[in-house]
Amino acid sequence: MAANVGMIDRLARVVVGIALIAFALGYIAPGTSWAWVGWIGVVPILTAVFGYCPAYSIVGCSTK
Repeated sequence: MAANVGMIDRLARVVVGIALIAFALGYIAPGTSWAWVGWIGVVPILTAVFGYCPAYSIVGCSTK
């Protein structure tokens, strides 16, 4: 598993992941029934932490 996610991409993934989790916890648009969708934010955070994106491997691209 070689790293294929660059630093700018990692930063963007962390920001998007935190925003999605904030949505899930009700900090953004409280009271919606779609809050569960925000838990998808865990995925971009994990890909940023590990520096590896399986989708990039499938497509054959890299931002590193």
